Amino acid sequence: MVIRSAARRAAVVLAALLAGLLFVLTGCATGGAAEGSSPRPPRAASDVTAAPGTSGVPEWAHGLPVVTVGRLPSQARDTLRLIDAGGPFPYRQDGTVFGNREGLLPRQARGYYHEYTVPTPGSPDRGARRLVTGESHETYYTDDHYRSFQAVLR
Repeated sequence: MVIRSAARRAAVVLAALLAGLLFVLTGCATGGAAEGSSPRPPRAASDVTAAPGTSGVPEWAHGLPVVTVGRLPSQARDTLRLIDAGGPFPYRQDGTVFGNREGLLPRQARGYYHEYTVPTPGSPDRGARRLVTGESHETYYTDDHYRSFQAVLR
C-alpha cells in the first residue's frame, strides 16, 4: 500500500513537471503566439542590429530592430525583387495601402505605406509574413502579421 502511494505521488509530480515544461515550450509563459499564428524562432544576435543611431542604422528605423536583406527569408528577398521591378505580384492585395492601424511604424499620412505578401511555404493562405514599404523607400518586415516589425537595411 505504501509503495502504491509513493508511485502515485511520483506520477503526479512527473505529470506536473511535464505540464510545466509543455507550458514553457509552447510559449504560454511569455504570451506565446496568439490567434493561430505560428511562433517564430528566436533571432540570433547577429540577425538584428540593436538600435538606430549606431553605425549603419538609418534614422527612419525609429527604435525598431534592424535586419539586413541577406538575413530575410528567401521568399522575402524574392518579394523585394518583385517590388523593385514593379511586379507582377502573385496576390491581388500586394501593393495596397497599409494603414498602420497598429501604430508600430512611424506615423505618416494614409497612403504613405504599401504592403506586400511574403509567401510562407506550406501555408494554405497568404500566411502572416509581409513587407511594408514607405514612399521614402524605407522597408519593414513582419513575420507575425503586424504584431512586430523589423526595419530592413537595403
